[in-house]
Amino acid sequence: MSADENTRLAIYRTMVTIRQFETMAGEYFAAGQIPGFIHLSIGQEGSSTGVCSCLRPDDYVATTHRGHGHMIAKGADLKRMVAELFGKVTGYCKGKGGSMHIADFSIGILGANGVVAGGLPLICGAGLSIKLRKTDQVAVVFFGDGAANRGPVHEAMNMASIWKLPILFVVENNQWASTTPQSSACALGDLCQRAAGYNMPGFSVDGNDVLMVRETTLKAVTRARKGDGPSMIENKTYRVRGHFEGDPQKYRDQAEVLTWQAKNDPVNRFEQVLIQDQTLTKKRSRVVWDEVKAELDAAIEFATNSPFPKPEEALEDLYANP
Repeated sequence: MSADENTRLAIYRTMVTIRQFETMAGEYFAAGQIPGFIHLSIGQEGSSTGVCSCLRPDDYVATTHRGHGHMIAKGADLKRMVAELFGKVTGYCKGKGGSMHIADFSIGILGANGVVAGGLPLICGAGLSIKLRKTDQVAVVFFGDGAANRGPVHEAMNMASIWKLPILFVVENNQWASTTPQSSACALGDLCQRAAGYNMPGFSVDGNDVLMVRETTLKAVTRARKGDGPSMIENKTYRVRGHFEGDPQKYRDQAEVLTWQAKNDPVNRFEQVLIQDQTLTKKRSRVVWDEVKAELDAAIEFATNSPFPKPEEALEDLYANP
């Protein structure tokens, strides 16, 4: 097994934290307390947690508009995350970035941007910097099945392979690109087959099995640290919520969502694994959920009591040298 008992428990706690954070965000957005748009990753906790459990604090991650889970799995501070969602000055971007633009360079999170697939060219820059500095860091970029069909993905994968950059291309195939099913947008059954065209390994993984995601990621990370170049990992998972909060979802039958949740929910699946191997008990599981809730409640209180940025600060932090 790719994780000892303490690591498995830490992975479980991270997955629970992501689930509770996203659930909270959905509730507060519906109540009108979170401005802008938010895109939740409920159902994708196995992918974000499994991948990031293999990374060091100095490894780089470029995320997506659905990136809260990646942030949490990489070690982001919940108080600053909630404050940013609430638009408060104590947030990661002083309340000016919101849900889709959270970043924390101190733990290697390069953040997201407003362009679908925009993180892939950026991660090539991070990968090139690693190679020039001759460190053994790795750079990971998450993107969705919809982004996988965009040009920058192919340009970035080609460049990374030619230069043998230490990059992991992680496509989170959640079956829905906005309102379009993956089966209607791509002729391939497995997106990872595209890796062969760029002379890099490609892996298709059950993205709802966090240990399988971790085991596959460890192989790719080891390869990258050795200087053997990039890999592509396709984590097949499912997007439980709409493309954005408030999405009426008229493009899919909700029975499909309920069926998936009953069979494949990654948090429930991993909890059952831990109970079966006696790493976890129902009582200990409840303690973990309660501890995470208390931590999240403290983050909400911190954000609620924090001030909004002042109007005259709107143009601050736009330039490195104003």
